[in-house]
Amino acid sequence: MKNRQPTDAPVLRRILLVIAYDGSNYCGWQVQPNGVSIQSVLQRAIEDLVGEPVMLTGASRTDSGVHALGQVAVFDTHMSIPEDRFAMALNQRLPKDIVIQKSVEVALNFHPRYQKVSKTYEYKILNRRIPLPCQRLYSYFVPQRLDLEAMRQGAAYICGTHDFKNFASTKTSVKDTVRTVYDLKLEKEGDMITLTIRGDGFLYNMVRIIAGALLKVGFRQKSPEYIREVLESSQRLIPGPTAPAHGLTLVEICYKEGLKKP
Repeated sequence: MKNRQPTDAPVLRRILLVIAYDGSNYCGWQVQPNGVSIQSVLQRAIEDLVGEPVMLTGASRTDSGVHALGQVAVFDTHMSIPEDRFAMALNQRLPKDIVIQKSVEVALNFHPRYQKVSKTYEYKILNRRIPLPCQRLYSYFVPQRLDLEAMRQGAAYICGTHDFKNFASTKTSVKDTVRTVYDLKLEKEGDMITLTIRGDGFLYNMVRIIAGALLKVGFRQKSPEYIREVLESSQRLIPGPTAPAHGLTLVEICYKEGLKKP
Protein backbone atom coordinates (compact mmCIF):
# COMPACT_ATOMS: atom_id res chain seq x y z
CA MET A 1 0.00 0.00 0.00
CA LYS A 2 1.41 3.37 -1.02
CA ASN A 3 2.06 6.01 1.63
CA ARG A 4 -0.34 8.90 1.39
CA GLN A 5 1.20 12.33 0.96
CA PRO A 6 -0.29 15.26 2.91
CA THR A 7 -2.62 17.27 0.72
CA ASP A 8 -2.83 20.46 2.81
CA ALA A 9 0.03 22.76 1.83
CA PRO A 10 0.78 25.77 4.07
CA VAL A 11 -1.32 28.77 3.08
CA LEU A 12 0.52 31.86 1.92
CA ARG A 13 -0.51 34.98 3.85
CA ARG A 14 0.30 38.68 3.54
CA ILE A 15 0.91 40.45 6.85
CA LEU A 16 0.79 44.22 7.21
CA LEU A 17 2.82 45.93 9.93
CA VAL A 18 2.40 49.42 11.37
CA ILE A 19 5.85 50.47 12.55
CA ALA A 20 7.21 53.20 14.81
CA TYR A 21 10.91 53.98 14.92
CA ASP A 22 13.53 56.46 16.01
CA GLY A 23 15.54 57.03 12.86
CA SER A 24 18.55 58.61 14.60
CA ASN A 25 20.85 55.60 14.28
CA TYR A 26 19.81 54.43 10.81
CA CYS A 27 20.58 55.38 7.21
CA GLY A 28 16.85 55.55 6.47
CA TRP A 29 14.10 53.05 5.75
CA GLN A 30 15.45 51.45 2.58
CA VAL A 31 18.27 48.89 2.47
CA GLN A 32 21.49 50.65 1.45
CA PRO A 33 25.12 49.50 1.10
CA ASN A 34 26.49 52.35 3.24
CA GLY A 35 24.74 51.77 6.54
CA VAL A 36 22.15 49.99 8.66
CA SER A 37 18.55 50.60 7.57
CA ILE A 38 15.21 50.09 9.31
CA GLN A 39 14.13 47.72 6.54
CA SER A 40 17.18 45.47 6.87
CA VAL A 41 16.90 45.17 10.68
CA LEU A 42 13.17 44.46 10.51
CA GLN A 43 13.52 41.97 7.65
CA ARG A 44 16.11 39.96 9.59
CA ALA A 45 13.80 39.86 12.62
CA ILE A 46 10.90 38.63 10.47
CA GLU A 47 13.00 35.90 8.87
CA ASP A 48 14.18 34.81 12.30
CA LEU A 49 10.54 34.54 13.41
CA VAL A 50 8.99 32.82 10.38
CA GLY A 51 11.96 30.64 9.40
CA GLU A 52 11.82 31.50 5.70
CA PRO A 53 13.15 34.26 3.41
CA VAL A 54 10.83 37.26 3.07
CA MET A 55 10.67 40.43 1.01
CA LEU A 56 9.59 43.39 3.12
CA THR A 57 7.89 46.17 1.13
CA GLY A 58 7.40 49.59 2.74
CA ALA A 59 4.88 52.29 1.92
CA SER A 60 7.23 55.25 2.28
CA ARG A 61 11.02 55.65 2.01
CA THR A 62 12.09 57.84 4.91
CA ASP A 63 15.59 59.36 4.84
CA SER A 64 18.42 59.00 7.31
CA GLY A 65 17.44 60.54 10.66
CA VAL A 66 13.71 60.73 9.87
CA HIS A 67 11.38 59.16 12.44
CA ALA A 68 8.04 57.36 12.14
CA LEU A 69 4.98 56.63 14.22
CA GLY A 70 2.97 54.99 11.44
CA GLN A 71 5.17 53.54 8.72
CA VAL A 72 3.48 50.65 6.89
CA ALA A 73 5.10 47.55 5.38
CA VAL A 74 3.99 44.09 4.23
CA PHE A 75 5.57 40.66 3.85
CA ASP A 76 4.37 37.20 2.79
CA THR A 77 4.71 34.11 4.95
CA HIS A 78 3.39 30.59 5.43
CA MET A 79 3.46 30.95 9.22
CA SER A 80 0.04 30.24 10.72
CA ILE A 81 0.03 32.19 14.00
CA PRO A 82 -2.83 34.68 14.59
CA GLU A 83 -2.33 37.98 12.78
CA ASP A 84 -2.04 40.10 15.92
CA ARG A 85 0.66 37.86 17.40
CA PHE A 86 3.23 38.89 14.77
CA ALA A 87 3.59 42.30 16.44
CA MET A 88 4.28 40.82 19.87
CA ALA A 89 6.69 38.18 18.55
CA LEU A 90 8.64 40.67 16.43
CA ASN A 91 8.97 43.22 19.23
CA GLN A 92 10.82 40.58 21.25
CA ARG A 93 13.39 40.34 18.43
CA LEU A 94 13.78 44.04 17.57
CA PRO A 95 15.96 46.76 19.11
CA LYS A 96 14.21 49.26 21.38
CA ASP A 97 14.18 51.99 18.70
CA ILE A 98 11.96 49.95 16.34
CA VAL A 99 8.51 48.86 17.54
CA ILE A 100 5.64 47.14 15.72
CA GLN A 101 2.44 48.94 16.72
CA LYS A 102 0.06 46.59 14.93
CA SER A 103 -0.01 43.52 12.68
CA VAL A 104 -2.97 42.49 10.51
CA GLU A 105 -3.52 40.07 7.64
CA VAL A 106 -4.47 41.64 4.30
CA ALA A 107 -5.33 40.33 0.85
CA LEU A 108 -2.44 38.87 -1.14
CA ASN A 109 -2.87 41.53 -3.83
CA PHE A 110 -2.61 44.41 -1.36
CA HIS A 111 0.40 46.66 -2.07
CA PRO A 112 1.25 49.43 0.41
CA ARG A 113 2.42 51.89 -2.26
CA TYR A 114 -0.18 51.33 -4.98
CA GLN A 115 -3.33 52.21 -3.04
CA LYS A 116 -5.23 55.46 -2.57
CA VAL A 117 -3.86 56.90 0.65
CA SER A 118 -3.43 59.99 2.73
CA LYS A 119 -0.12 60.53 4.48
CA THR A 120 0.49 62.78 7.47
CA TYR A 121 3.86 64.18 8.44
CA GLU A 122 4.97 66.45 11.27
CA TYR A 123 7.95 68.77 11.27
CA LYS A 124 9.01 70.14 14.66
CA ILE A 125 10.89 73.40 15.19
CA LEU A 126 12.27 74.28 18.62
CA ASN A 127 12.15 78.07 18.65
CA ARG A 128 13.96 79.39 21.71
CA ARG A 129 17.20 81.15 22.56
CA ILE A 130 18.92 78.12 24.13
CA PRO A 131 18.65 74.52 22.80
CA LEU A 132 17.24 71.62 24.81
CA PRO A 133 19.37 68.46 24.71
CA CYS A 134 16.34 66.14 25.03
CA GLN A 135 14.92 67.62 21.81
CA ARG A 136 18.09 67.66 19.73
CA LEU A 137 17.24 64.46 17.81
CA TYR A 138 13.54 65.18 17.25
CA SER A 139 13.27 68.88 16.35
CA TYR A 140 15.16 71.57 14.44
CA PHE A 141 16.58 74.17 16.80
CA VAL A 142 16.02 77.73 15.56
CA PRO A 143 17.20 80.50 17.94
CA GLN A 144 15.98 83.43 15.80
CA ARG A 145 12.55 84.91 16.43
CA LEU A 146 9.97 83.61 13.92
CA ASP A 147 6.90 85.40 12.58
CA LEU A 148 4.46 82.53 13.01
CA GLU A 149 1.50 84.41 11.56
CA ALA A 150 3.41 85.14 8.34
CA MET A 151 4.37 81.45 8.15
CA ARG A 152 0.69 80.51 8.47
CA GLN A 153 -0.21 82.89 5.66
CA GLY A 154 2.44 81.33 3.45
CA ALA A 155 1.32 77.81 4.39
CA ALA A 156 -2.20 78.55 3.13
CA TYR A 157 -0.87 78.67 -0.46
CA ILE A 158 0.42 75.10 -0.14
CA CYS A 159 -3.04 73.57 0.36
CA GLY A 160 -4.80 72.25 -2.73
CA THR A 161 -3.65 70.50 -5.91
CA HIS A 162 -0.45 71.96 -7.38
CA ASP A 163 2.64 71.07 -9.34
CA PHE A 164 5.19 70.83 -6.52
CA LYS A 165 8.24 70.48 -8.77
CA ASN A 166 9.91 73.44 -7.05
CA PHE A 167 9.32 71.83 -3.65
CA ALA A 168 11.03 68.58 -4.60
CA SER A 169 14.68 67.62 -4.48
CA THR A 170 16.59 67.79 -7.76
CA LYS A 171 17.18 64.04 -7.18
CA THR A 172 13.46 63.36 -7.70
CA SER A 173 13.06 60.79 -10.48
CA VAL A 174 9.27 60.84 -10.87
CA LYS A 175 7.79 62.58 -13.91
CA ASP A 176 4.43 63.50 -12.36
CA THR A 177 5.07 66.15 -9.70
CA VAL A 178 1.42 67.11 -9.12
CA ARG A 179 0.23 66.38 -5.59
CA THR A 180 -2.72 67.35 -3.41
CA VAL A 181 -2.19 68.74 0.07
CA TYR A 182 -5.40 68.42 2.07
CA ASP A 183 -4.33 70.57 4.99
CA LEU A 184 -1.28 72.19 6.56
CA LYS A 185 -1.31 73.52 10.12
CA LEU A 186 1.29 75.40 12.16
CA GLU A 187 0.71 75.20 15.90
CA LYS A 188 2.86 76.43 18.77
CA GLU A 189 2.96 75.00 22.28
CA GLY A 190 5.54 76.59 24.52
CA ASP A 191 8.73 76.86 22.47
CA MET A 192 7.79 74.07 20.03
CA ILE A 193 6.29 74.83 16.62
CA THR A 194 4.71 71.81 14.91
CA LEU A 195 4.03 71.84 11.19
CA THR A 196 1.45 69.13 10.38
CA ILE A 197 0.82 68.37 6.72
CA ARG A 198 -1.55 65.80 5.19
CA GLY A 199 -1.74 64.93 1.50
CA ASP A 200 -2.21 62.20 -1.07
CA GLY A 201 1.55 61.77 -1.42
CA PHE A 202 4.81 63.67 -1.19
CA LEU A 203 7.81 64.08 -3.46
CA TYR A 204 11.37 63.41 -2.35
CA ASN A 205 12.24 65.93 0.42
CA MET A 206 9.00 67.84 -0.26
CA VAL A 207 7.97 68.30 3.38
CA ARG A 208 11.46 69.38 4.44
CA ILE A 209 11.69 71.87 1.55
CA ILE A 210 8.25 73.29 2.45
CA ALA A 211 9.46 73.66 6.05
CA GLY A 212 12.62 75.42 4.87
CA ALA A 213 10.67 77.83 2.64
CA LEU A 214 8.25 78.68 5.46
CA LEU A 215 11.20 79.34 7.75
CA LYS A 216 12.45 81.95 5.25
CA VAL A 217 9.03 83.58 5.56
CA GLY A 218 9.24 83.30 9.35
CA PHE A 219 12.66 85.02 9.32
CA ARG A 220 11.01 87.79 7.22
CA GLN A 221 13.49 87.16 4.45
CA LYS A 222 10.52 86.53 2.14
CA SER A 223 6.85 87.53 2.17
CA PRO A 224 4.08 84.94 2.52
CA GLU A 225 3.25 85.50 -1.16
CA TYR A 226 6.67 84.12 -2.01
CA ILE A 227 5.27 80.62 -1.48
CA ARG A 228 2.61 81.22 -4.13
CA GLU A 229 5.22 82.64 -6.52
CA VAL A 230 7.37 79.52 -6.20
CA LEU A 231 4.37 77.25 -6.77
CA GLU A 232 3.26 79.15 -9.88
CA SER A 233 6.70 79.65 -11.43
CA SER A 234 7.40 77.72 -14.63
CA GLN A 235 11.14 78.01 -13.95
CA ARG A 236 13.06 75.69 -11.67
CA LEU A 237 13.48 77.55 -8.38
CA ILE A 238 14.99 76.65 -5.03
CA PRO A 239 12.49 78.02 -2.48
CA GLY A 240 14.79 77.71 0.49
CA PRO A 241 17.13 75.39 2.35
CA THR A 242 15.97 71.82 2.95
CA ALA A 243 15.20 71.62 6.68
CA PRO A 244 17.21 68.94 8.54
CA ALA A 245 15.86 65.38 8.56
CA HIS A 246 15.73 64.89 12.33
CA GLY A 247 12.79 67.28 12.72
CA LEU A 248 10.57 65.13 10.49
CA THR A 249 8.23 62.31 11.55
CA LEU A 250 5.96 60.16 9.38
CA VAL A 251 2.86 60.17 11.60
CA GLU A 252 0.26 58.14 9.75
CA ILE A 253 -0.67 56.45 6.47
CA CYS A 254 -4.41 56.00 5.95
CA TYR A 255 -5.77 53.73 3.22
CA LYS A 256 -8.98 55.13 1.78
CA GLU A 257 -10.49 51.73 1.10
CA GLY A 258 -9.40 50.42 4.49
CA LEU A 259 -7.52 47.21 5.13
CA LYS A 260 -9.74 44.54 3.63
CA LYS A 261 -9.59 41.04 5.03
CA PRO A 262 -8.47 38.32 2.59
